[in-house]
Amino acid sequence: MQVVQRKIFYLFSPFLRIFHWIMVDAIIVMFVTGILIAKPPEINAIEPAQSLLLIDIIRKIHFLAAFGFCASIIFRIYGFIINKGDRLFPRFWEGHFYAETIDVALHYMLLKKSHKSYLRNPLARMSYFALYVLVAIEILTGFAMYNMTEPNAIGGVLFGWVNTVLGGEMMTHIVHHFVAWAIVLFASGHLYMVTRAEFMEGESEVSSMFAGSKILTHDPIDANELE
Repeated sequence: MQVVQRKIFYLFSPFLRIFHWIMVDAIIVMFVTGILIAKPPEINAIEPAQSLLLIDIIRKIHFLAAFGFCASIIFRIYGFIINKGDRLFPRFWEGHFYAETIDVALHYMLLKKSHKSYLRNPLARMSYFALYVLVAIEILTGFAMYNMTEPNAIGGVLFGWVNTVLGGEMMTHIVHHFVAWAIVLFASGHLYMVTRAEFMEGESEVSSMFAGSKILTHDPIDANELE
């Protein structure tokens, strides 16, 4: 019987993992409540006052999830500081990075049988970079809308410029809405890729976000970034 040698690579700190799962929960809550806020359902046989109260509760849940998510970013930043595995950047300055990204993408589209071994493949690096850009836009536009009722308060001073840059309140709403859909599309693709990597390729993508480590049977070419 052939013995398969497995190697353990500690990758994700507890702080990144805490941030990750708070982000997952917050995105689900914010997306569902955001859809209800943007287009409130018709509530039959309910007094207008009760209907308004229900929407107000939904808005408060949306804001609570948003503040919780923003607070969790502290965990992400701290993990970045203390652990090299939390800061696997896209390597834009290396020419082979782009070819490797396409190689991995072709594999996930079932057009190639395999790709090189990575701790964090270049497509994942690119996608997470894009996610953080989307999250930054969502935070800025979200606080810009949240603070519009008090333009002279601290929040209005900090985020009021967003409405000006985007051309007004309505455009801020539109950007916030479509970026939310972009994040949900990312989450759908992310779920497919990590599930495929976990169960079809044995790359510990899902389990590593619980345990922090990847257990691999091959040597990833980016393992030196953890040294």
